[in-house]
Amino acid sequence: MKHTGNGRLQGKVAIIVGAGQLPGGTVGNGRAVAERFAQEGAALLLVDIQPELAEATHEAVAAYGQRASVLRADITREDDCRAIAAACIERYGRIDILHNNVGRSKGDRRTTEMDAGMWDEIMAMNLKGMFMTCKHVLPQMVSQGAGSIINVSSTASMAARPTVTYKTSKGAVNAFTQHLAMENAAHGVRANAILPGLIDTPMAIERRAQERGVSREVVRAEREALVPMRRMGTGWDVANAAVFLASDEARYLTGVLLPVDGGLLCKRG
Repeated sequence: MKHTGNGRLQGKVAIIVGAGQLPGGTVGNGRAVAERFAQEGAALLLVDIQPELAEATHEAVAAYGQRASVLRADITREDDCRAIAAACIERYGRIDILHNNVGRSKGDRRTTEMDAGMWDEIMAMNLKGMFMTCKHVLPQMVSQGAGSIINVSSTASMAARPTVTYKTSKGAVNAFTQHLAMENAAHGVRANAILPGLIDTPMAIERRAQERGVSREVVRAEREALVPMRRMGTGWDVANAAVFLASDEARYLTGVLLPVDGGLLCKRG
């Protein structure tokens, strides 16, 4: 669901890492966050390893009249993470929001079947990449005396999962986010994490449908049956949570691990 902005992020500058839109029948989390941030008045640096996907998001946010630009970056390379922060300061003069919408589970396996090299690849994106992007925006946020970091984790970090690396990496993202919150609270910089549950995005649905050779409707029905609300969330649900955490409405919130999951984590125990 789209909303008409009322300027909750007016005058703020946001970096969205993973802003590209994958092909599919629904909106991805990165694209939805970009649109909602633009609706609420933020200028945007749209970062993705596939710039053509970020360009599609750039075209979508142009309708809201906010400044926006695209930057290609591979967050598993520290030079690229350094360049993200530098480009935002060069283009917009400040960094108010860092939204880390990154992660992969492709290639994950059970512990005894997991290839050590694939473990390193997944950890490099899901955890090390978040560390390095945060590392390089923090000096600017600290110098401003304000900033909001939002790391996208997963309910998998707190729930049973048949594979090892994604869960472990997202659990570490939770711990890292809480560390950032404590480390930087006195400097006016907040850090929170969003834990999406089963969300209807191209990465979640189309990829699984293709890998299994079934329709997206089959995958959707299986996932919806697991959720107490009996439906999956959408990218807009994740984006609305991100708007709140990025805004001054959440100025007294830091270190929060916020599930956006239709009650999925209530099933623990």
